Amino acid sequence: MRRLLRGIAASVALALPLAIAPGEALAEDPPKQEALPRRQANFAWDKPEPGSKAPTLLRASFSFRDVIDRPMADKLASGLPTVIAMRAYVLREGEADPVALAVRTCRVVFDLWDEVYRLKISGPGGERDTAALNLEGVLRQCVEARDLPVADRSLLAKGKPHFLGVIVEVNPVSPQMVEQMRRWVSRPAGSTGIGPGDALFGSFVGLFVRQLGTADRTLRFRTQSVTP
Repeated sequence: MRRLLRGIAASVALALPLAIAPGEALAEDPPKQEALPRRQANFAWDKPEPGSKAPTLLRASFSFRDVIDRPMADKLASGLPTVIAMRAYVLREGEADPVALAVRTCRVVFDLWDEVYRLKISGPGGERDTAALNLEGVLRQCVEARDLPVADRSLLAKGKPHFLGVIVEVNPVSPQMVEQMRRWVSRPAGSTGIGPGDALFGSFVGLFVRQLGTADRTLRFRTQSVTP
């Protein structure tokens, strides 16, 4: 019996290195930024201010219309309020922490009496109330970013590529997050720099990889790089 037990122990000892050897098997590979779905954006610099040699404010235009699928479009027409929240983080290639954040929120309520969509849009410059006659008008105003101020040049490392990591949520579970986003957009255009005490923030992993779905629909993607 002792001889049998010694044989079993020896077999287990030999098998353990084989089980662990791809030692990589026990450690998670770090998530790659380039693994995010890619989406094209148009980047442009504001014209230089008088007396300045270079423009200072980077703007971006991109679409996230596909966050509104057919069931979500039907929900928009039901008369129930829907919130579309977009966060665009500015990250340097290969670095985990964002350097800036641009946000937009859009609250949509279909007015069953007047048969129009009532919109409250929060973005750079504050809040505004408007209306859309049809779904196309809602999509154009709520799920497209046009000339969105994303970062002042002083926030970007010269000669290093940066990109936008974008999170779009329809009806986020956390009303506190939406309120924080509304306060964030009260800053002047271009004041998007992230400080150590700011809310809503985290590393690339926390924001784009390990967050669980907490909304009716969620999109996460990155843009191509831009180098100042």
